[in-house]
Amino acid sequence: MEDISLHILDLVENSIVAGAGNVEIKISEDLKEDLLKVEIIDDGRGMDESILKQALDPFFTTKTVRKVGLGLSLFREAARAANGDLSIQSEAGRGTELIATFQHSHIDRKPMGDMTKTMMTLIIGHPGIRFRYRHRKDDREYGLDTEKFSVNGRDLSSINLVELSKLVKKSLQA
Repeated sequence: MEDISLHILDLVENSIVAGAGNVEIKISEDLKEDLLKVEIIDDGRGMDESILKQALDPFFTTKTVRKVGLGLSLFREAARAANGDLSIQSEAGRGTELIATFQHSHIDRKPMGDMTKTMMTLIIGHPGIRFRYRHRKDDREYGLDTEKFSVNGRDLSSINLVELSKLVKKSLQA
């Protein structure tokens, strides 16, 4: 994958397939500590201990349509290439938390990518899911919560794509 936002899109799609109704994405850029941290937290089915042990194996998947599961292993390799790593905490019936760290200044760190487009894709494609997104860069922070979206008193389900696009872009302006 070309950038981190595409990894996030892939992994959040997996969360939704696993039954998540709430997905939280947190990105923290600490330039003083030279650290980029990406967290994805969901309330999906989670993984039992046996699945969790195999989750980072690219030749393991719980999906029946193919025999490989590259999302987690590719994201872990992207983190490791930038002097970081990936950890997973999960419990069956309770959801999953992924944390990926990267050396922010590392020459091999993939670019962040277009998180506005990623969030638009997720929100439009999954209107029944609550997405919370927070991005902190040093002392600045911005984000969105789809539960709090409204335009002129109308909730998310009645907002057209143009209005939604403007709302997401406004929410994610740094």
